[in-house]
Amino acid sequence: MYVTKNVALVKNHNFLIVAIALGVILNPLNTTMITVALPEIKNEFLLSSKDITWLIASYFIVSAIFLPLIGKFSDYYGRKKIFLFGLLLVSISSFTAPLSPNMPFLLGMRMIQAIGTSALYPAGIGIVRSYIEKNQNRVIGTLSVFATTSAAFGPTISGLLIQQGGWHVIFYVNFPIIIISAILAVLFIPNEEKKSTNKTFKWDGIGIILFSLLISFWMYFFQTLESGLNLLALLGPLVLTFLFYFFEKKKAEPFIDVIFLKKNLNISLVYVQYIFATVIFFALLLSMPIYLQSVLMLSSKQTGIIMISISIFAIIITPLATRWIEKSGYRIPLLTGVIIGVVGGVLLRTINHNSPLYWIFIVLSTIGLSNGILNISLQTLLYSFVSVSESGTASGLFMTSRYIGNILASSVFGVIFATGVNDTNQNWMNIILIVVSVILLPGILFITKEKPETNTP
Repeated sequence: MYVTKNVALVKNHNFLIVAIALGVILNPLNTTMITVALPEIKNEFLLSSKDITWLIASYFIVSAIFLPLIGKFSDYYGRKKIFLFGLLLVSISSFTAPLSPNMPFLLGMRMIQAIGTSALYPAGIGIVRSYIEKNQNRVIGTLSVFATTSAAFGPTISGLLIQQGGWHVIFYVNFPIIIISAILAVLFIPNEEKKSTNKTFKWDGIGIILFSLLISFWMYFFQTLESGLNLLALLGPLVLTFLFYFFEKKKAEPFIDVIFLKKNLNISLVYVQYIFATVIFFALLLSMPIYLQSVLMLSSKQTGIIMISISIFAIIITPLATRWIEKSGYRIPLLTGVIIGVVGGVLLRTINHNSPLYWIFIVLSTIGLSNGILNISLQTLLYSFVSVSESGTASGLFMTSRYIGNILASSVFGVIFATGVNDTNQNWMNIILIVVSVILLPGILFITKEKPETNTP
């Protein structure tokens, strides 16, 4: 069964795009709004740093698993239905999560929320590809930016609201977005016309299980690093990674198309670069709010205001970087973004419990500039390497790479701050971010050496 394309059915293209855009921002917002709430949640449920790490990482693990899976669901069962079902799951979890009596219940609600928000991006992209013809790539690119840069607003929104209603309020923020998105979706996304076909939906059940296990085992291995290198803990994820690769490459319809990644080295390297860029960005979004509240003793409101520096400068630089790419290509903007990131990482080492707030704001702004440039540059570079017919697969894997970066960042966070939040551990985090920034340089030089055409979405 498949969905036919009928552009003439769309009543208003702008409202259709707004409906999808609002749905798309729910995932990144909910991945970062919780960062400012972590100190309160940790105290209320008496959690350890490892518990906090799993609370954060479980969201990304579930998202990484369900994003490509639900993308296939939406192609088969109907994108509008899957989109609205995703909004329903987010509604249920956002209502019940604040009522959590304990950590396992809250963890379960977060996982349901992750499934719901993961449905919105692939279904939304599928709707755009079905009903938007004019500037389709530009619309897809804009939605991709929404799905990443909006994450930077999470700490600010939650910081301003937690002071009024506690950590519970971060879940209620979703409802205005859900309601508006659902109303616009019902009114302006056409009901798909489905036709019968002999093709049936094929589950890659073993691939899904192997992928879930390898991510979880890698997560566990990173958690053991605080006690030193554990070779036995490393063996499990390595074996699972090889098993997953050799199993998936033999599948006609794999969960993750590893052959596509193997044949397209430049595309694979873009994903790797984006994983590194995400590690830098999200590790800072995780560590800085807790550091500001625990060491500098700032309120959640003050923390939110300072954290807005990242989002403001990321958003300001995005359209400027887009035009820069159109004029000069990808290499110079990407290298500039990396260099600014290295400088920002060095400047982060100057922050301590005596630092004035304006200096912290300035330093975080450099990270925002770096992330904004890298984010839009890597996304547009990706689309320059793929055909229109491959853009769905490519964009789905791009989002999966973001979740992998988030998982790595939360793992690093758990290891670094296992002994507490203080100046010393924050400096170790900053050193790691500098190293990751430097690692980006050779990859950027390699993937931009062929000077692909700048097809800005």
